[in-house]
Amino acid sequence: MKFKVAFLLLLSPFFLFSNCKKQPGMTEVDPPGGDTTVVEKPVFYLGADLSYVNEMEDCGVIYKENGAAKDPYRIFADNKCNLVRLRLWHTPSWYDTLNAGKRYSDFQDVKKSIQRAKSAGMGVLLDFHLSDFWADPQRQWIPKAWEPVVDNLPALKDSVYNYISQTLNRLNAENLLPDMVQIGNETNRGILLSRQVNDAGWVLDWNRNGQLFKTAISAVRDVEKASGKKVKVALHIAGPSDAKWLMEGFWNAGVTDFDVIGLSYYWAWHKPTTITDCGNVVAELRQKYAGKDVMIFETGYIWTTQSNDQASNIISEVQSGYAPASPENQQKWLVDLTQEVKKRGGIGVVYWEPAWVSSACSTPWGQGSHQEHATFFDFQNNVLPSGGMYWMTKQY
Repeated sequence: MKFKVAFLLLLSPFFLFSNCKKQPGMTEVDPPGGDTTVVEKPVFYLGADLSYVNEMEDCGVIYKENGAAKDPYRIFADNKCNLVRLRLWHTPSWYDTLNAGKRYSDFQDVKKSIQRAKSAGMGVLLDFHLSDFWADPQRQWIPKAWEPVVDNLPALKDSVYNYISQTLNRLNAENLLPDMVQIGNETNRGILLSRQVNDAGWVLDWNRNGQLFKTAISAVRDVEKASGKKVKVALHIAGPSDAKWLMEGFWNAGVTDFDVIGLSYYWAWHKPTTITDCGNVVAELRQKYAGKDVMIFETGYIWTTQSNDQASNIISEVQSGYAPASPENQQKWLVDLTQEVKKRGGIGVVYWEPAWVSSACSTPWGQGSHQEHATFFDFQNNVLPSGGMYWMTKQY
C-alpha cells in the first residue's frame, strides 16, 4: 500500500495431513463404490488484508454484523474469505510514541493474527515488508538494525536469510507456517535501500536486487524442505502498467524460483488502467511466465466520500461507471475486477485493509483511519449491508 498524500502513506492448497482431513480449498466426491475421497481442487483466493484488526480492537473498536458484535475474523470467514494477508515489519519502534506505545505488525502481533486466521479456517499470506516502516514504490527503507551492512552485500544477504528463516521456523514450531509469503511489499524500486539511495531516484541496481531476492527465496525454500510443508513464494509489484518491465528485470537477474506474481491495482492511483487493462496484464504475465500464477495482492474502492475522523483519507476518486461512491458500487467494482482476473487466468484478489475503521487512536499523520471510507464497515463499525464484504460470496 502506498501513501500518496502528505504522509505517503493464498492460501496455497492447505497442508495435507495423513488422516486426509478435509481442508479449505478441497471438495469431496463420491467415486464408484460409494467411498468418499478428498480431492484437491484449485483454489481461487478471495482475500483480505487484516493487519490492522488487533490494533483497532485494542483501540476500542467492536466489529458488528447485522447489528451484533462479532469476531472480525469470523465475519470474514463466514463471508467466504479464504486468505488473510498480514504485513510484518522488522522493528516498528515508531509505535513506541503512539497511543499506548504497543507495537503492531511485529512478530508477536503477526503470530497472534495468523493464529486467528487459521482458527477461523482461512489461509495466510505473510507480507515481509523488510523494513521497520511502510514499504511501497516511494519508500524502501532498510531496517535500522541492518543499516551498518547496507553496502556490504554478503553481510546483508546473511541478515536477510537469517531473518526470514528464523521467522518462518519460529512460526512453524507453533504450527503457524503461512501458506504463502511475499518478498517485500510493492518492490518497484527494489528493497533494503539506504535513505540516501531511496531518495536519489529510480535507478534499480538489478545485480544487488536480484541477489537479495534470491537469498530471501532460498530461505523460504530451505524452511519448506526442513518442514515438509509447501510455502508459495510471491513477488509484489505496484501497478499493472509497471508489471511487465519489472518482471523482465527480475527474470533477467535470475529471480525465477517463485510461484506467484502479485499486483497492486487501485483505480485512484493506477488510472487510466481499467479493469480490462488489468486483466490483459494478468493474461500476458501468465503467458510469458508459464507455470507462474498471477493475482491481485492489493486493491480498494471507496463506498463514501465522507470522513469519520481527523486523518486524511488516501483514496478520493471513483471510476466512471462505478459512480457515485456507494456500498453498491464498491461491491460492483470488486465483482467486475474479480470476474476479469478469473477470466484471464488469475488465481485471486485480496482487498487492502477492509477493517481499518476509525478509532480514537492515531497514525503518524493523524487521529483515526486513512481508509475508513473504503472499508467494508459503516461508521458504526457494522458490515455494510450491500457493500464490499459480500463481493466474496459471489460465484467466480
